[in-house]
Amino acid sequence: MEKRTGIYICTGCDIGKAINSEKLNELALSKENVALCKNHAALCSVEGYSLINQDIEDKKLNGVIIAACSQRIKTDIFNFQDNIILERVNIREQVAWCMEAGEENTQMAAEDYLRMGITKVNNISIPKPYYVNHITEDLLVVGGGIAGIIAALEGADAGYKIHLIEKEDKLGGWLNKIHKRFPTKAPFTDLVDPKTTEKIELVENHKNIKIYKSTTIKEISGQPGDFTVSLLNGKTKSIKVGAIVASTGWTPYDATKLPHLGYGIDKNVVTNVEFEEIVKTGSRKIPDNVLFIQCAGSRDKNHLPYCSSFCCATSLKQAKYVREQNPDANVFIIYKDIRTLGLNEEFYNEVQKDDQIFFTKGEINTVHKSGNKLKVEVKQSLLGEDISIEVEMVVLATGMTPNNTEELNLNYRQGKGLPELKYMFSDSHFICFPYETRRTGIYTAGSLRAPMDIDAARQDASGAMLKAIQSIEATKRGEAVHPRSGDKSYPELYLDRCTDCKRCTEECPFGAYDENEKGTPLPNPSRCRRCGICLGSCPERVISFADYSINSVSAMIKSVNIPDEFEEKPRILAFVCENDAYPALDTAAAKRLKISPFVRIIPVRCIGSINKVWISDALSKGYDGILQIGCKPGDDYQCHFIHGSELTEKRGENIQETLETMMLEPERIKTEFVEITEYDKIPDIINNYVELIEEIGPNPFKEL
Repeated sequence: MEKRTGIYICTGCDIGKAINSEKLNELALSKENVALCKNHAALCSVEGYSLINQDIEDKKLNGVIIAACSQRIKTDIFNFQDNIILERVNIREQVAWCMEAGEENTQMAAEDYLRMGITKVNNISIPKPYYVNHITEDLLVVGGGIAGIIAALEGADAGYKIHLIEKEDKLGGWLNKIHKRFPTKAPFTDLVDPKTTEKIELVENHKNIKIYKSTTIKEISGQPGDFTVSLLNGKTKSIKVGAIVASTGWTPYDATKLPHLGYGIDKNVVTNVEFEEIVKTGSRKIPDNVLFIQCAGSRDKNHLPYCSSFCCATSLKQAKYVREQNPDANVFIIYKDIRTLGLNEEFYNEVQKDDQIFFTKGEINTVHKSGNKLKVEVKQSLLGEDISIEVEMVVLATGMTPNNTEELNLNYRQGKGLPELKYMFSDSHFICFPYETRRTGIYTAGSLRAPMDIDAARQDASGAMLKAIQSIEATKRGEAVHPRSGDKSYPELYLDRCTDCKRCTEECPFGAYDENEKGTPLPNPSRCRRCGICLGSCPERVISFADYSINSVSAMIKSVNIPDEFEEKPRILAFVCENDAYPALDTAAAKRLKISPFVRIIPVRCIGSINKVWISDALSKGYDGILQIGCKPGDDYQCHFIHGSELTEKRGENIQETLETMMLEPERIKTEFVEITEYDKIPDIINNYVELIEEIGPNPFKEL
């Protein structure tokens, strides 16, 4: 169908003061497929919005370009019919607010951005959603502990059919082994019954929940909306589900690795889990003098480097066990820090009022036998000196480690389990999307996702189940989930050109591709998060999205007017990640921080989606430098698409080969990483790079 594009240029918000909008109008009308171009003082007003809609109807427009504010702004207003290609050209934050008003270079930037917008619309199409055949709305919950129970109840109460799997012969998990819970409401003095039976009965009697006890998973295959799950319980049974909540729980840290804390030297050196069982079953008498060692193996680079969150409050609770059974008993708690999150701090305050519970910060030097007692040597205590304490029992507050998710038996090219972070906890993006895993449609809850106590696990389960429901509903609409929620595009593969190099199947962070015996990719479109990393990885241009492709971005790159070397107006192409770097750029502009007018910015879905072809095309076109700005990788921050930023660094070697082939300096390409809050760094990154390129001199390809 022939494209008819209407272009609307806003002059409000100081745009009209910085840019000659009439010249933009003339430029637009000279371009192919442009049916009309209009200027307006406030396109986001009722009048402006009505103007565009009326033109769509009267002029039969199937494309709309709005040259105004950032595409991240006013998305609820600029939202037209599904059969309209909409492109937002950012001339407010990207030009008017960050460049000098009325200058020639500022005008040239605005004109180039309009050229790029028009070219993009001419080279893309409206995404057609991928719809899963025979989609199911049933949900699977794996694990019948407290997180699994709450997740199942939440989903069932929302009207979805839930399949709840538990490998043991009864539900409850660790809840069955707990004697009491610490209080979570005033007066924070009395321990609470776990009420295990009550919750289990709710699950077992719910009409929307089907329970499979003593059951394991033989295999999970498929994709969101169409997972096939093979269950094993003496015989194999197959069920269909649309999304999965994994709540397979945790395992206590192995205390045999802690001989320096006395574990194994005496039966009265026990873990917090073992002590809980002793109290619950009454299998042994609790002695009169008990010492608790906090962070036993936790926050220790040689064992668990993280805090397990629940241990401190658990020790406070267990200290009360001792004191309630014997009013004359003495309790000692040796800690690195007491970490009682939220309302647990109130519980800590109440326990501190007991004069026979002694607290001190300190490091355990040794735990050894002294006759029929245990002697604990503590150094660096708050008393200002080393101390020695004799007790009848030592309780080690060991932390939690997540259970291995390979028991999910995923039939994925990239492995049976959920990919793990540094500390073996499974998730996708721990800052923005904590419930998501790297397997779309599979969400983690409870201590499989992060260390947490029972109350936190309950809340976590609700969140995970809501995400699973969102996944099903998005899949029904043919849309992506976070972080590109609502995106209806998906990767289309032209396999006639595929060389079976396996780069897409290996580099996809989300396991969206399986492969056949030759290595040819087998896409599962509803697993895809639309990051475009596969597009960036493909050397043969096999992969594209309807609205984001090798050809469309290459055309945008080539549409920019490149001044010759004598004009002394360098051109730098900046690929900017839409997740962190682009919002940071917008914020910098809102603060009126200035950037060089010699830079032309193209937002990309992920810095990992940048294809080598775009680099070659830009250099061949005559751009003097290429700047790539993405999310900051690392343990304390994270690329929204997991390892897109890291892949960009690895691909740098290939890019350097391109530079060598073209006999260009290595500095012509530079990669930087920023957090979304580091808006103040963006201008320096851009401006300093422009200065560097000016020192190096023009790209020799300008002469060709």
